[in-house]
Amino acid sequence: MSILRIAVVGAGPRANDYMATIAKLTDKYRFCALCDKNPERAKSAAEQHGAEAIYSDVDKMLQAEKPDVFFALTPTDSLSVMSIMSAEHKVNVIREIPIGITRQVANSVINACNENNVKMEIAENVWVWPHERLKKKIIESGILGKILHVRLWYTSGAYHGFNGVRMLLGSEAKRVLGYVGKVEVPTYTTYGGESSNIRFWETAIIEFENEVTCQFGKPLPGPRSNLWEIEGTEGYLSGSELFIFNGGKRYNIQDIYEEIDGNKVLDSVRIDTDPPIIWENPFKKYGISETDNIAKASILCSMYDALTKNVPLIYGAENAMRDLELCVAVFESGISGNKWIDLPIEHETEVERQIHEEFKRRYGHDPVTESNAMKDTVFTRASAIWTVAGWL
Repeated sequence: MSILRIAVVGAGPRANDYMATIAKLTDKYRFCALCDKNPERAKSAAEQHGAEAIYSDVDKMLQAEKPDVFFALTPTDSLSVMSIMSAEHKVNVIREIPIGITRQVANSVINACNENNVKMEIAENVWVWPHERLKKKIIESGILGKILHVRLWYTSGAYHGFNGVRMLLGSEAKRVLGYVGKVEVPTYTTYGGESSNIRFWETAIIEFENEVTCQFGKPLPGPRSNLWEIEGTEGYLSGSELFIFNGGKRYNIQDIYEEIDGNKVLDSVRIDTDPPIIWENPFKKYGISETDNIAKASILCSMYDALTKNVPLIYGAENAMRDLELCVAVFESGISGNKWIDLPIEHETEVERQIHEEFKRRYGHDPVTESNAMKDTVFTRASAIWTVAGWL
């Protein structure tokens, strides 16, 4: 079996979590190099996760190591710069979400990958969580009947929620009606470590091609956590609970564990209908068990299988663009008099224009056309899209 050489840029908490997963996939990946501008952080992460070489310059690492796969785990505004750099070195790339701060930036990355014949996977995790994989099987079983409505409540930004719902439905959105607001609140520390007294809220109606309607809300912080519900003619899914109208039966998703080498490892997730519906953990033999670590392994194996078996990526640029477009459409509708936005959107929207302007104000370069001028730029943790639209 082929073992691919993988190089990583970034040594923050999220990157360390991915490196821990890479270190377990020993029959698929060899961790050849790690790059981070902080030498102490890079040294610590490399020692912990077994990286063979340490760099402080991404360009030099790609040139010297020539890895099979490059994983960009740096701040959001930097990801497209990293991805284009990787493509120009003829190196396949995995990158954190989103695929671009706007669709125009995303297209510049897609073009670079196509021109250099490299693959790009986007590390969207929600839809490959074990419970989401089981929910997909529940919907496909037909036990819910015809799907009618989705209710999505996502407090930390829309992208992950849109992804989870869209992948469960297996259908594309056709139009969006959005409302957005910006309110002053007591000063707080943002995701990027900056002070702010502004928060955004969003709500929307999303109509899908399969006649399902989604009611979406991203409220101000409050007592309710993220939740999505799928309602059909025969029953509904609410979080991790299945309810069947006929007989009023309730079923909870169960996590089934097995002991392997003294450790409790997830074997499967199931729901005890008749017959039961089961999703089995394909990463059990690696000891990969926690929800998001299973998602990370799925993403890493997506690229591995695409390169070694010549199969499609499980998510890829097309899906990533669909999820990004929903974020754009909701906000654009909200700032454009709450008019319906038909999908796909064929033009640069006002919110995308504002994001481009904020990016240029911060870094002095156009995010679409001047990627190569930003190889040594220091990017802020909070993205330009956070400032303009309140997205992570």
